[in-house]
Amino acid sequence: MRLHLTSVAAGFLLLAGVGAAAAQDVVIQPEQETVIKEYVRKQPLASVNLPGVELNIGSALPDTVELHEIPNVQYRYVVVDNQTLLVDPSTRKVVKVIQ
Repeated sequence: MRLHLTSVAAGFLLLAGVGAAAAQDVVIQPEQETVIKEYVRKQPLASVNLPGVELNIGSALPDTVELHEIPNVQYRYVVVDNQTLLVDPSTRKVVKVIQ
């Protein structure tokens, strides 16, 4: 019985981890991505340097980094270490690197 409960618990944790990973995936529609890229290109920002901060999708930016609004888009943007990042303002996590 104990082995069965352990297996069930391990399976549940595995599924919870998969759900958390899927929740991090942000899908931006191609039309909206075009609007974002055009806005960012027309509104360039100076790059902020964050030594020692690894920038990946899911990385949280410190509160000291100012996020800039994009009209009619739920995300904000900032340029860090010469990379334009799309950031969820509620969590301050990077959701996309704009190329």
